[in-house]
Amino acid sequence: MKTNSSDATPTPPAREVVQSPPPGLASGTLGAHLRYEFIAGPQSGAALDNPLFELLTALTQTGSITHAARALGCSYRYVWGALRKWEQVLGEPLVSWAQGRKARPTEFARRLVWAERRARTRLQPQIEALRCDLTQVLHAARDARNQLLTIHASHDMALPVLQQYAASTGNLHLDVRFQGSVDALQALKEGECLMAGFHAPVLDESAPRSQASQPLYSLLQSGVQLIACSRRLQGIMVRREHAAFVHSFPDLVRHRLRFVNRQPGSGTRMLVEQMMREHALSAAELDGYSERIEHTHVSVALCVASGVADAGIGIQAAALQFGLRFLPVVTESYYLACRIADVQHPAIARLRDILAGERWQDILAGLPGYRLPASPGCLLALEQALPGCHIPQAPR
Repeated sequence: MKTNSSDATPTPPAREVVQSPPPGLASGTLGAHLRYEFIAGPQSGAALDNPLFELLTALTQTGSITHAARALGCSYRYVWGALRKWEQVLGEPLVSWAQGRKARPTEFARRLVWAERRARTRLQPQIEALRCDLTQVLHAARDARNQLLTIHASHDMALPVLQQYAASTGNLHLDVRFQGSVDALQALKEGECLMAGFHAPVLDESAPRSQASQPLYSLLQSGVQLIACSRRLQGIMVRREHAAFVHSFPDLVRHRLRFVNRQPGSGTRMLVEQMMREHALSAAELDGYSERIEHTHVSVALCVASGVADAGIGIQAAALQFGLRFLPVVTESYYLACRIADVQHPAIARLRDILAGERWQDILAGLPGYRLPASPGCLLALEQALPGCHIPQAPR
């Protein structure tokens, strides 16, 4: 293979791209070993540094070894050697080497990149929570004024942003544990957290009561108060090739599209169930209703974008992140619930101040698919936030 004269002697990259495989990897004992570092600069979402996937992603995105090497700050020869080493480790070809043509990533390499990205995206809430916890190690050691607020919450893409902002500006660490809306409110009821996040359709007193949210309302009692957090759009997500003939939820069944669902107990799953009732559809008619399950909006969007599924229900921000077409279905309010007895807790008071602040409102308004609530950070009575919904009285 010919190389440029400048590539005759490999130059060390700005950051190591390839690590020599430990003994035994070539014989099939591959495993994932996690580590972390304290480095200046932000990292968010599902990002995790890995030399193999940094290399494959650069190759896939740029389309040639030359451009991949330039993007990584390495020499052509270094990247070529790295690819050869990883092919030996994995036992699969990563690049097609047709004579007279640019080296291209193989189908296996492309599938590998998508599979790894999908795995990280599925774990994004846990990765973000772990990253935030580890970031707080230094802050907690240096400043005893830090407040800790435990939140169990339905998945929402604005919460990690709020988590980072609260830590940087208000000495407030939000210990967020993502789970379904029902499980989050159940955790609040059982005293496992100080706050619970859930979403419900925006209603007014003349609007029909939403059957989709009834399991949530049964967990809300008169001893609970709500805090307005955000509003967001939720709808149908499809790839571009399906957008022309998907205009409503029944079109997913009509055109036999593969569907990716959310887990039972999540607010989005309840929305799906309500739409199925409204259109008299059965679970058997929707391909993947019970078999293809994801736990976050971003993992649903990635399934659709990668071709694992053809359609899913999620928030507009997730659809835009993966370049999907979005058909709005409902505007939802995202609330944080707490017990009235805890309203004056210093961490909750500090969070309310952050939500009511102009800087956070500017940040929220800049997130795709999100809108400001009527009274951000304000305490709302249950009947005020959820008009027309009967809330059971707390037992004495």
